[in-house]
Amino acid sequence: MNNQLTVNPPVEVEEYASYIEIEKQEIVSSSSAFIGANTIEVNLQDIQRFHIIPVFSKDNEPLISHGDFIQTTYDVINHCFKGEDILSPSIRVSHPIKGRTPEARYKPANQLEDHERTIYYERAMFVFEIPSIQLTIDGQTLSLTIGGVKCYGDDKLNNKKGSSEHFKIFIGFSVKVCSNLCVWSDGAQVKLVVRSQGELMDAIMNMVHLYNPELHLRAMQRLTEHNLTEAQFAQVLGRARLYNYLPNEVKKEIPPLLFTDTQLGSVAKDYFQDNSFCCNENGDINLWRMYNLFTGANKSSYVDSFLERSINAFDFTHQLQSGLTGGSTNWYLN
Repeated sequence: MNNQLTVNPPVEVEEYASYIEIEKQEIVSSSSAFIGANTIEVNLQDIQRFHIIPVFSKDNEPLISHGDFIQTTYDVINHCFKGEDILSPSIRVSHPIKGRTPEARYKPANQLEDHERTIYYERAMFVFEIPSIQLTIDGQTLSLTIGGVKCYGDDKLNNKKGSSEHFKIFIGFSVKVCSNLCVWSDGAQVKLVVRSQGELMDAIMNMVHLYNPELHLRAMQRLTEHNLTEAQFAQVLGRARLYNYLPNEVKKEIPPLLFTDTQLGSVAKDYFQDNSFCCNENGDINLWRMYNLFTGANKSSYVDSFLERSINAFDFTHQLQSGLTGGSTNWYLN
């Protein structure tokens, strides 16, 4: 690592009262996309300026917006990692909800002017990269990364303000060469429910405080110590394709795999073709590289399933490692 990672303990929201606005000219942007699928890239300034905010229909009170979620996460990062470089957020959104102003209600769609259109996006995902905290695994540089996912469709918009709002938050590392996200369950909350922005801030702070980056990194580093032969790799992928079609009672006894057939096809293709993580000349591939083939394939996931599959990619690879070392039997290998 370039810098020793020190996480400050969480503080009460009242002690951290003022927000620190993100100034575009002061922070350099991340470049590579961490997710593709049906998303588009937006910036925080446009979200804050142009995107309308959904409300709870019974009292017209606003939800915590995508912009507020991103800003709150930045405030926590800035507090916990003082003195570190923090890049501006890379933000991807999907599922646009379009509308129009009342005065334009009778206009044909092709005649609407910009000021007569309204929009917000049902789903958003963002990451903050901290490039001053990084290390190398198998020749690849990783940077500390923190982010979140928000899908308004998870909230009950027909309720009143005070109803629970749902978020997903995570902290882990991203691989610089490809922006693959490396997240495990100890650094993520996929079912975070809060009632206020203050509760959201506390949850993010607690996640950062409890995360053990050294433990996570050691677990990923150990993946480089174990290889699959070409025959083993082919068997794992073949059984992975069978998994979704197994009887439910059989599935219950096997570690789940959340990836689609199309994504498994991408893993197979990149086993031969990926410039950074393909097999070696003998057809062998270490588990760190295989893990990155899965996280690379995960970029085709929709926002609402991305984080769960990201965690599943690590769990699945770790279970293969346990099977190779004799720690447990593994259906995909046997």
